[in-house]
Amino acid sequence: MNPIVYLKNVNISQNNTSILRNINLSVKKGEFIYFIGKTGVGKSSLLRVLYGDIKIEDGEAQILDFNLNKIKDKEIPFLRRKLGVVFQDFKLLPNKTIKQNLEFVLRATEWVDSEKINSRIKEVLQKVNLDYVIDKYPFELSGGEQQRVAVARALINSPSIIFADEPSGNLDSKNADELHDDSFNHFITFCFRF
Repeated sequence: MNPIVYLKNVNISQNNTSILRNINLSVKKGEFIYFIGKTGVGKSSLLRVLYGDIKIEDGEAQILDFNLNKIKDKEIPFLRRKLGVVFQDFKLLPNKTIKQNLEFVLRATEWVDSEKINSRIKEVLQKVNLDYVIDKYPFELSGGEQQRVAVARALINSPSIIFADEPSGNLDSKNADELHDDSFNHFITFCFRF
């Protein structure tokens, strides 16, 4: 089976500062990967390389069918449609309800049928045990609830890969266990722990 994430001798720099050198990584479908390290060692920078936010300095890099060495800016949105990203700080739109946050993602990825959109939103909120927050705003939710909405958003388009920056960091142990058992068992997940 060919890897769906492949890095060979990759170097990452930002602002003329070397962040990571000689990174080699091969991940196959179904694998669950954790990166663990102190703050500032480059975990989030690696994540940003993989979703096309930072260009690699040199080496070889491939994710799904995208060559990160040659990817053009106009191709990055097509890569990101195949990825789910759970950010540590949630990145929810504060002036939109939870339903509107999730609908925004679907409409941005060319979903047009309102009935299918509503059905998919209900489905992912049920997966993270949050169907009761659909009409609430992010500020009305606890940190753990916002984290689960962020996970729902990552799952909404049934991505091939999920990148997660501490996806269970704001959850109690029961919800964290349920989240890992139910939501991530069919995806590659990169969890970045500090």
